[in-house]
Amino acid sequence: MLKLSKKSEYALMAVKYIALQQNRACVTAREIASNYNLPYELVSKVLQQLTRYNVVFSIQGARGGYKLSKGTSDISLIDIISAVEPRHQITNCMMEGSSVEDCEHYDCCMIRDPLIKVQSKIDNLLKNIMITEII
Repeated sequence: MLKLSKKSEYALMAVKYIALQQNRACVTAREIASNYNLPYELVSKVLQQLTRYNVVFSIQGARGGYKLSKGTSDISLIDIISAVEPRHQITNCMMEGSSVEDCEHYDCCMIRDPLIKVQSKIDNLLKNIMITEII
């Protein structure tokens, strides 16, 4: 079954929360964690990764926090998921640099190529769903 990781879920929740608070100066990791009853440390780590990938930016200081780096119509779900899960393929054999050592069926696999097509369709779908559509 295809499933998002907790990090991806938390990242999507955090970005949606920030997007819903656009009229405010910024939103803190603690506020997001508290509102969704999530572990603060993990929310903080996810927000740091989102900052590195320019999905959000951080404002330092006593009144600091996070804001979206772009408009909600310019941030796709793939932007968010890729920031926290750079290797979000549906099977391990699709990851860059994978080889026979990663899968005993690598050389004789008959489903890898069709699954690559599935992965491509999933990625294209996620590229075309913007934050605007989930808020």
